[in-house]
Amino acid sequence: MLYLVPTPIGNLKDITLRALEVLKACDVILCEDTRTSGRLLSHYGISKPLLPFHQHNEHKVLQPITDEIASGRNMALITDAGTPAISDPGFLLVRECIKNNVQVECLPGATAFVPALVNSGLPATRFCFEGFLPLKKGRQTMLKKLAEEQRTMIFYESPVRLQKTLADLATYFGAERLCSVSRELSKMFEENKRGTLQSVAEYFASRTVKGEIVIVVEGKKD
Repeated sequence: MLYLVPTPIGNLKDITLRALEVLKACDVILCEDTRTSGRLLSHYGISKPLLPFHQHNEHKVLQPITDEIASGRNMALITDAGTPAISDPGFLLVRECIKNNVQVECLPGATAFVPALVNSGLPATRFCFEGFLPLKKGRQTMLKKLAEEQRTMIFYESPVRLQKTLADLATYFGAERLCSVSRELSKMFEENKRGTLQSVAEYFASRTVKGEIVIVVEGKKD
């Protein structure tokens, strides 16, 4: 079986007892970065063979891994933080396992966009997750399309591109559109900044930003 095991997005305590049981019981752990995953596993006294599985090698190792699981081995897929296949490697492996009648089970657990959405103060009854915006090709087209989206929108972004993305969102969505930027979720220096796209962009323009970032933006009003 392939187990998809969510890992903490910051605070190491944010992992379920069941997740730890699965990681201790499986034969191999597939991970995005063996160093990052090694620190988490060491913290919980888990020693298992680690096999790199990331966006740079997933096509190459996809079939061998699927064959190994089909032969009777239990593998767990984890990422550096959060739930596998959410803006992280994993989709291709899940799809391949399903095609080959290999059982897949996803455990519930940490995902960065959920707390960011809930504490944003924006409507959470209907929302769409957009992940990372295109860097160049297709970015303008995507922003024009999303400017008409009426549901609350969720984006992931890196610290180095936060200011540009906020500026682009303000240009295409309108400077007065409400938003919330969450960073370092579940960590000691967690920050949630709420306001209009313009005010939040101005706030971060004068600051050095670190950590993983989630941007939540109000949908277009009728």
